[in-house]
Amino acid sequence: MRFEQLEQFVALGNLRHFRQAAEQTQISTSALTRSIQTLEDEIGCELVKRSTRSVKLTEQGELFLKYCKTALSELDQTKKTIKQSLFGRDNQKLIIGYTSQASGIVPISCGQFLAQYPDVKIEMQLQDELELSRKLQMGEIDISVYLQSAHSITSDIHLPDQLILFVSKNHPLANQDSITKSELTAYPMYGCFSQSKQVQTMLNEAVDALNKSTSVKIGSIDQVINGLKSSNSFAIASIEHSKQIAQDSDLVLLKTNKALDKEQLIVQTNHHIDGHSHINHLLELIEGTASEHKQTVTY
Repeated sequence: MRFEQLEQFVALGNLRHFRQAAEQTQISTSALTRSIQTLEDEIGCELVKRSTRSVKLTEQGELFLKYCKTALSELDQTKKTIKQSLFGRDNQKLIIGYTSQASGIVPISCGQFLAQYPDVKIEMQLQDELELSRKLQMGEIDISVYLQSAHSITSDIHLPDQLILFVSKNHPLANQDSITKSELTAYPMYGCFSQSKQVQTMLNEAVDALNKSTSVKIGSIDQVINGLKSSNSFAIASIEHSKQIAQDSDLVLLKTNKALDKEQLIVQTNHHIDGHSHINHLLELIEGTASEHKQTVTY
């Protein structure tokens, strides 16, 4: 008994017509007739009552039809599970975002990878660093690659990559190259809600670290933006809001960056692709290409 025979019997059971079932399963009517007879011989009972006008299933045929549908459904689900375990989300598709500074590394690495894994589809997106961070956090890309300066810390503000500080363009701190915690002490603070519980916890911890937990005003991104434009406050928010902030000409991101030292390649992955051997191989290719460009890699 073959799975093709089960598919043929299901087609006949659904259509109750030999010619139509044969066309659906792309075999001849005579071949379908022989297939059904073979099934009846193997099972040891009549499954189909034939007449010149119609096809009817016997009681045993109706039971066997249910079995065939269940077996084929389980087979299809098993195939999907196996593919997902081998290739991760979206059935063999990876989305990689990278900045223009990493354009000499990512396309080369992906080309080497596809030569070894031709069944895996790769979509490459050229983005700026803020958009990469937002898309990675929201699960819109699988891997982000960008260059940044390795540095020694000259600021006492330690924010995770998922958080940003911003002010109105007329704020006294708007044009400074780097901001310290002591410089923020004199200004009131707004905090913006995040859709992610993990990021919201980071926001709460950052508010505590800035000694603003008893005075911070919490609201939606629109409420926070309106509050900034009518006051001398500063605000903290999740990277998920960076696009809206960047598009508002009245707002400025505060710079908490550190002193320059040398460039390094930052590679970040989404949690759902961890543990897949082919992904690890792609990361190794990226690291190898970066080494040829004399750049260190940080994960």
